[in-house]
Amino acid sequence: MIGPISEVAASAPGRISVGAWPGLVLYRLLLNAHWMVLRALRLRKRTPQVPHSQSMRVLLTGTFYSESWILNHLKPLAASRLCAEIWLVTTIAIPPTEKVKVIHPPFWLIRCVGQVPARLIVFVVTAVRHRPDFVGGFHLLPNGLVALLLARFIGSWCVYFCGGGPREVEDGGFRSESRSLRFLKAPDAGLERKLLRAVDEIDLVITMGRGAQGFFRSRGVRSRNEVVPGGIDSLRFQFDDQPKKYDLILIGRLHPVKRIDLFLRTVRKLAETNPDVSAVVVGGGELESSLRGLAVELGVGDRVTFAGQQPDVGPWLAQSRVFVLTSESEGLSLALMEAMTAGLPCVVANVGEMGELVEHGSTGFLVDEDSPEAFCFFLEQLLSSESVREQFSMASKKAASRLTTAETAKRWDRIFGDFGYSSSAN
Repeated sequence: MIGPISEVAASAPGRISVGAWPGLVLYRLLLNAHWMVLRALRLRKRTPQVPHSQSMRVLLTGTFYSESWILNHLKPLAASRLCAEIWLVTTIAIPPTEKVKVIHPPFWLIRCVGQVPARLIVFVVTAVRHRPDFVGGFHLLPNGLVALLLARFIGSWCVYFCGGGPREVEDGGFRSESRSLRFLKAPDAGLERKLLRAVDEIDLVITMGRGAQGFFRSRGVRSRNEVVPGGIDSLRFQFDDQPKKYDLILIGRLHPVKRIDLFLRTVRKLAETNPDVSAVVVGGGELESSLRGLAVELGVGDRVTFAGQQPDVGPWLAQSRVFVLTSESEGLSLALMEAMTAGLPCVVANVGEMGELVEHGSTGFLVDEDSPEAFCFFLEQLLSSESVREQFSMASKKAASRLTTAETAKRWDRIFGDFGYSSSAN
């Protein structure tokens, strides 16, 4: 047990409704069982045998909300000169990618046990059959925890991609976006300690920015922690000059954490001084119907286009002037990275890892207040002057250049090299 973790969030858990108790009890039992199995495996734990003259093989799984999100992590990883092969167990379709073999659970298994259990069963079978060098999961629950047990069982390294930031662990996952934790009605310090204890056992933690990295360090987690936010294929976002159809663009899932309602209220406020303002929301989700209704209620139904989920956001960015993100919580947003690669100035909520890429007053603006007035103050500065937008556009492209696929692949070269791998066998 690592010392600082025992002192984290010492306050008592909040009051839990009666209906939430079964889920909470099961959650605690599963985390306790996970720790007991991990301790048992630790008795036979051995340091992974690193073949110093060979590149490595990786097995990954996760719940992915978009094809672009996973590809922006997979492509740089596969592009590393030290990576020989990646197996990805998933239920979504992934375009053919060099070095990546996609494994889908069989339909009959999904019908029998459900998508997530079927995916994890295939993940376990694949790990035992192929014995990869690294076993990893995107998000801690349940993928990272399962990957940790698997890695210990087969004697491999474990890697956990913390795509959701500290909220995956903080307060027991109370503020995370995991649907499986909806029964949590209040922060729980005990659950947070259990999750941190598991993360401390993982060999490599990948965070999207320094904020999440600092969170784990401040909680006493000793795992190796590297910031690798993914990589953008910059060629996808090189456009000839196109007519601008939209003043504002927001890209994201239509989920409460994205606060699309705040974006719609910002459009209404902006329309008071910019009567011709137009906006587009690219993304799908559970709130689409209610948000469309809210747009009509606010009187901006004819100003806001709901484009739905799009396989390629590039053409939508090419038609837009300014990128906006009103999220309550973010890691280093992929949508933000893509928008800046496309050269859009950005006005975003100052949360999570946004400040890692957005330089206030240079590439865009960081908004500290959760109000339409605060967002409008900065948006008006960008929309009122084409020369100002062009200046910010050039700065955005320059800042995003360090997040290309090639540059991120170099980070993976260094990380795998530190684990003892080399490309001499290739």
